[in-house]
Amino acid sequence: MGKHESLWHSTEKIDSFDRLKKDIKTEVLIIGGGLCGLLTAYSLKEKGVSCVLVEKGRIMNGVSGNTTAKITAQHGLIYHKLLKSMGEEKAKLYLRINLEAIGKFEELSEKYSCDFQKKDNFVYSTESFEKLQNEMKALRLLGYKAEFERSLPIPVDSFGAVKFSSQAEFHPMMLAKGIAGEIQIYENTFVRAVAGTTVRTDEAEITAKKIVVATHFPFINNHGAYFMKMYQHRSYVLALSGAAHYDGMYVDDRKDGMSFRNHGELLLIGGGDHRTGKKGGNWAELRSFKNACYPESKEEFFWATQDCMTLDGVPYIGQYSKNTPDIYVATGFNKWGMTGSMAAAEILTDMITGRKTPYEELFLPHRSMLKPQLFLNGFETAVNFLTPTKKRCPHLGCALKWNSAEHSWDCPCHGSRFSEKGELLDNPSNGNLF
Repeated sequence: MGKHESLWHSTEKIDSFDRLKKDIKTEVLIIGGGLCGLLTAYSLKEKGVSCVLVEKGRIMNGVSGNTTAKITAQHGLIYHKLLKSMGEEKAKLYLRINLEAIGKFEELSEKYSCDFQKKDNFVYSTESFEKLQNEMKALRLLGYKAEFERSLPIPVDSFGAVKFSSQAEFHPMMLAKGIAGEIQIYENTFVRAVAGTTVRTDEAEITAKKIVVATHFPFINNHGAYFMKMYQHRSYVLALSGAAHYDGMYVDDRKDGMSFRNHGELLLIGGGDHRTGKKGGNWAELRSFKNACYPESKEEFFWATQDCMTLDGVPYIGQYSKNTPDIYVATGFNKWGMTGSMAAAEILTDMITGRKTPYEELFLPHRSMLKPQLFLNGFETAVNFLTPTKKRCPHLGCALKWNSAEHSWDCPCHGSRFSEKGELLDNPSNGNLF
């Protein structure tokens, strides 16, 4: 068994920042120190906007530091679904902003060394050749030249894959370390209350003109109904030495399928996914696959991450709710937080600086909630709210489930997680269990 830490955290450390201990004022306050918050703060600063970023713990200690760090506009076999649900214009916009995000990462990599490399990305299907055909047709209609690959080098039986050329991979902690030095950051600064655009922490008050909530799962419950329109999904990763080298990035279209990418001499395999609070394959599934397919390899690192999943597969980026004109949000990246974070930084910067953006309606957080996933989320919440158990989530009172693989108490309703001792691990809960 390897080291229980992400490869990124183990190979790059970011200097710490002070805790906020005095009242301050700023044009924009960003709550959340993951990649999305950092990129948004950096983008605003580039436009001459004064901003402050606060993080409850250490920056990049959450989902962003536990990613597989693939930068791609190919978010599964999504484009035929977007054409059907949103139409050609919005599908083109979604493709365009995510392709632009790759270019923006490349520009940043020229300023901040981060192991950025162009790689082809492949989304394969183990279920159906027809799904791949439909995706190829959709991409042709959108004017994008994807390719179909029938034979893949990975040890998975599939019907082939759709290939996007010139996507990318990188080291997220290295990039974060570079841009963090350009931003005013306060760590270990827990936001306890938000009243208008005034925020209260444990030791100080922050007065802002506008606020961006980039806390992975939005924590202001009385606006936006995010607890109804998102659920969370856990994924697991092993980093192996002495395994295969694949010149590309590979991911299954299924939510619980496997992904592959190399970083240096290491092979990163992801999988074992499940809805937070439910049972899944976790690291045991990946270790079984490793032993069968790469028996001579050695496990160097293992880690897990958590993603917010929206009702329609498109992130929520923009005004937090209809009733909060000066509060913005970026969430629900559906496992594609690298390009999603960059897209959010661009959209929010435009909105905050008064520049019209063509993407506002596409990512509108308060768009229609009438999707099949809404009723599945509601059913899961109802079942767990009514389940009798002593361990209850302080977020909205759902029954917690024991995660034996990670030794944590997990909420199947909205994804909050707590250590065995009751310490908060993942939001939307805003406090410890005990």
